[in-house]
Amino acid sequence: MRTVIGIAILAFQLAMIVYARFVPSRYFCWAPYDVQTEYWITAVVNGRKLTAAEIQARYRRPQHGTDNRSPQHVIDILQGYEETYGRNGHAKVTMRYRVNGKEERLWQLEPR
Repeated sequence: MRTVIGIAILAFQLAMIVYARFVPSRYFCWAPYDVQTEYWITAVVNGRKLTAAEIQARYRRPQHGTDNRSPQHVIDILQGYEETYGRNGHAKVTMRYRVNGKEERLWQLEPR
């Protein structure tokens, strides 16, 4: 029985590593982080642009920073906040980011 449980756990881990190679977020991947994301966040809430300190307080992330995971990790944090606590703030959030020093990309969340 222990052997079956051990094999099942290892098979699950292997499946999650393979799955993570084909999706933007890699939460279930135990493989080494192979990306470095540099990002810049701007947010306008109720028509007012937030300062760097306000962005840090709102999202618990610095306005300009790095993350050693997929950019989807930071996007999930921003989107998660705006869909829950900030849902009444009519926020427009923009994140410029660069993965592994390559070309800059843009992600935006428009107010609802």
